[in-house]
Amino acid sequence: MTNTHGIGNHIREVDPEIERILEREWERQQYKINLIASENYASPAVREAQGCIMTNKYAEGYPHRRYYGGCEWVDEAEELAIERAKKLFGAEHVNVQPHSGSQANMAVYFAVLKPGDTILSMDLSHGGHLSHGSPISFSGKLYNVVSYGVSRDTERIDYAEVEALAREHRPQMIVCGASSYPREIDFKAFAEIAEDVGAYLLADIAHIAGMVAVGLHNSPIPHADFVSTTTHKTLRGPRGGMVMCREEYAKLLDKALFPGIQGGPLMHVIAAKAVALKEALSPEFAEYQRRILDNAKRLAQGLIQGGFDLVSGGTDNHLMLVDLNSIGITGKEAEERLSEVGIILNKNTIPFETRKPFIASGIRLGTPAITTRGFGTAEMDQIAEWVEHVLRGKPSKEEKLSILEGVREMCARYPIW
Repeated sequence: MTNTHGIGNHIREVDPEIERILEREWERQQYKINLIASENYASPAVREAQGCIMTNKYAEGYPHRRYYGGCEWVDEAEELAIERAKKLFGAEHVNVQPHSGSQANMAVYFAVLKPGDTILSMDLSHGGHLSHGSPISFSGKLYNVVSYGVSRDTERIDYAEVEALAREHRPQMIVCGASSYPREIDFKAFAEIAEDVGAYLLADIAHIAGMVAVGLHNSPIPHADFVSTTTHKTLRGPRGGMVMCREEYAKLLDKALFPGIQGGPLMHVIAAKAVALKEALSPEFAEYQRRILDNAKRLAQGLIQGGFDLVSGGTDNHLMLVDLNSIGITGKEAEERLSEVGIILNKNTIPFETRKPFIASGIRLGTPAITTRGFGTAEMDQIAEWVEHVLRGKPSKEEKLSILEGVREMCARYPIW
């Protein structure tokens, strides 16, 4: 048996130390406001699948082409996940085996590039991801990386600059998509630039996959050669990755992933991916994505009214970046102050950053997790007010305790699954 927060009797009997840690983590998630844009709350059905008996099964290879016997049922689970992803996104080919978004991107690179090839991708401090070519990532170590960024004036992608860089450096691949870019991405424009220079186009939609799936963000599927994503974040599934591509690249992609960079797939996670993709095909999921966007816009509006500077002036998606330079504190300090009152977010670099990433000049806020709980516009207004009071004011110890209690009461009204 398991209790309401998924901790079973077996854990209690075998490992009380881990049970205690899990209890504390459950309490943290239940009673703190989670504004981390890359996190969400998987449903009980997804969590049950992820903890299922398929964790016992090795299944190297692909459905009906395994290196182990006894794969008839895991084959069915993987095929369900693939077919649901194809239906959800309109993709020609899907590989659901990547363990993470970074490994999904690695598989794409290994499928069509060779070490030393040139990649044109978004600079990390302007919103890109480590796996898009950061010097400390495998991507930056194996490939020649040229970075594009946002305009200093608009803090949005300058497509003319991307085109000029592409023509100058003639990359073999262009990567679009981001981990902290608050505006809509024009995949068609990227595709036209890639075609002009003969480059492959990879669209990383890890953050916006849920919105893409329901048509609330334009889709890269008609335009990109490859589309990678995680299956958590706005898709609200288990932690993992997925790659979609045109049929002509299917064999190259599958071979690059296995046996290229991974061995046995995590079949229990793939079962959970299948469950999450079924949930994402429901009308309720589309409404959920709409509420994510409504909440993000309302929270951004509240922060602007509170005197904060938002990178690019607002948001088109689920996240926003706050430039803290004007109020004289760092992202690290802001993260710590808000954590003290039960509001969890992350420090984040901003375009044209002058500080180290572990200090940073900004913070990133997102609405997927709190929207899953049921928070609405009234809660966004209150959260913006609390953030303003904590970061722009000098709250006393008593005021901090009052906010902490207010956070706990708000969370209690909207319990997580």
